[in-house]
Formats: sequence, C-alpha cells, structure tokens
Amino acid sequence: MSDAELPPAARGQAALLGPAEVRALAEEFGVRPTKQLGQNFVHDANTVRRIVATAGVGRDDTVLEVGPGLGSLTLALLDVVDRVVAVEIDPNLAARLPRTVADRAPELADRLTVVGADAMRVTPSEIPGEPTALVANLPYNVAVPVLLHLFSELPSLRTALVMVQAEVADRLAASPGSKIYGVPSVKANFFGSVRRAGAVGRAVFWPVPKVESGLVRIDRYAKPPWPVDDEHRRRVFAVIDAAFAQRRKTLRAALGGWAGSPANAERRLLEAGIAPSSRGETLDAAAFVRLASTHP
Repeated sequence: MSDAELPPAARGQAALLGPAEVRALAEEFGVRPTKQLGQNFVHDANTVRRIVATAGVGRDDTVLEVGPGLGSLTLALLDVVDRVVAVEIDPNLAARLPRTVADRAPELADRLTVVGADAMRVTPSEIPGEPTALVANLPYNVAVPVLLHLFSELPSLRTALVMVQAEVADRLAASPGSKIYGVPSVKANFFGSVRRAGAVGRAVFWPVPKVESGLVRIDRYAKPPWPVDDEHRRRVFAVIDAAFAQRRKTLRAALGGWAGSPANAERRLLEAGIAPSSRGETLDAAAFVRLASTHP
C-alpha cells in the first residue's frame, strides 16, 4: 500500500473509552447489557482503533454505525471520518451517546447523528445523507439479517467492516464446497466480495461473551455482475433459501417445491447449466442468479 492509499491518521481529538469509563457510564445511567439486544460493549481502545484502520475509511466517508452502545467505536470513527450516522435501538443508549461524544470529543460532536431505530427495519428515509461505509459491532443475534437488510436498502454503501460472532464471520466468508457454506455466504456474495478481516478476543468486551468474535469485510461490486433491484434480489434469494432448506438432498429434489415439481426443477437446472444431481453447497452466487432467471 502506497502512502497515498493509507487511511488517514486519527486526529487525536477523541478520548476513547477504557474499561473503567465503560463501566462508569453503564452504572451512571443504569444501562444493563441485555442478551435480548445482543449487547456486549467493547472497552479496549486498541481494538476500536484497529477496527477503524481495517475498515479503511477516510475523511470523505459517511460511516453508518449500527448498535453504537456506549460509544467506544463511535469515538474512534469520529476521530478519523467527517460524518458518522449511528443507529441505536436502545432509547437510553441513543439518548446518552451525543452527550458522551460532547464530553470526550467536543470538537467532533457536530459530526455525529444518532438515529433511534431498529436496524432490521430502518429505511433510507430515516438515514440522513448517503452512507458510504458500514462499520459496526453488530448485535450477534441479528447480525446477518441486519447486514443483508442494509445492503439491500442502502445502495450507497460501498463497503462493510463488521464484528460478528466468529462462526458467523466464517459462514459469511465461506467458499462453495465448504461444509459451512450456506445461505449467509451466498446472499452476502450476491452484493459483493466477502473475506475474513481478523479475529477479536473475548477480553475486550464487557460483559465477556461466551463466543469468539471476528471481523468480516464486504466490498460491494463496483459494477454488479447481475441486476440488484428488489424484484430480482427476492427471486434469487427465494431459490437460495429453497436450495439450502433441504441441504442433504440433490437440487432436483430440494427445489421441487420452488419449481412446482422435481421434473420442473430438473428442467430449470439444466437450462441454467447446473447438474440436477448437485447440491446447493456447490453453487456460487452466479449459478443461483442463472437459476432464478430460468423460465418458470
């Protein structure tokens, strides 16, 4: 990477949160992490700096952060980019975040917008501007649906660097033929190229989670190799869901319900250039797109 390609250095204008500050904030405002909302707060400054650096975001990016929690990652992002839009479902945390930023990064506070909403259902009209990058510690129990929803609804998103459960990160980045390749792998690859971007230890969270964590990166295709409009995406996702609903069956059998009968499934598979005896786990996103485009 040349000097011109290096991400911009942090301004050094944000006082990042450490373990003591995270616990003090939580106690002061009665915030109790809930399993229902998948809340585990990062309290290690080096980790949030690494996430921001790995995201490769620059001054001109508008970063969408989901689940900012107490603001650990938000502060690190504001120290690098010019605009952060944070979507927070917890009303207590959403109300507190601007004050935290004003206290710990007063010169950067006007660069933050907080949207109190459910990221699973948030619409483009609720998001100010056009976010170019998603950088987030996603709630682990809804990470994949949130990721797919945002890539579907916000075409301005060029990249995503998200922290998720390590097992989910592996599934998202899995290649065809792998035992862990499945619905999340294909659907994420529908939007762009996907790769693992590192591991994150349990000790950097409060409370300490029971699972390992990992970073995964998605780079949206600069020139999509297939239509990505809602109607086409729904048709492709329907055949993906059908193919993996009966993972052990051949596609001829597994897609019988989707196509109307096993015979129709075989005809459409052959039209798409796919062996009827193959299984969903062997097909890449392009093959599912061809299959969805065959004549009913």
